[in-house]
Amino acid sequence: MAKDKKAFKILITGSFGSGKTTLVKTLSEIDPLLTERKITSSAEKGKEKKTTTVALDMGKLKIGDGIEIHLFGAPGQERFDFMLDILQKGIIGAIVLVDATNPSSVEMAMNIANKLTSQLDIPIAFAITKSDLVENGAVEEIKNVLSDFEGVIIESIDPRDKNQGKKLLVKLLSQILV
Repeated sequence: MAKDKKAFKILITGSFGSGKTTLVKTLSEIDPLLTERKITSSAEKGKEKKTTTVALDMGKLKIGDGIEIHLFGAPGQERFDFMLDILQKGIIGAIVLVDATNPSSVEMAMNIANKLTSQLDIPIAFAITKSDLVENGAVEEIKNVLSDFEGVIIESIDPRDKNQGKKLLVKLLSQILV
């Protein structure tokens, strides 16, 4: 990387099936590094999802001249929680995905945000996914619960939509690069 270029590391985390890998793939301008494997956990078998991240997902994109964002997606299964400790090193911000169809996803997102903010002085954005699959009002309830975190960004996004993902990333970066 040239001297005038800067690289920043953003963590993308959240519960199993919330869209972390999809968001990394959507935003990355390179073929992302993915560590997807067939699901072996009996607790997760039988759902629509057939694979899961076992180590990390990594993608990269450029924002403006000379700024590269390195996206690191953490696994969502509890048995891989130790990866969050590894991947959080050097991050300048985090996007925590919340699956609107999974009530335990909200609690997990709050636990992750608490852990990150207790260890690091970084901004966090909550991204509520699958909001089109829940009743009216459910997303507002989730936003109300998550608003306990003062100053965080809370958005509903479709992780398959590049524009929505980039808008959220720019909002997060605007809190960092001031």
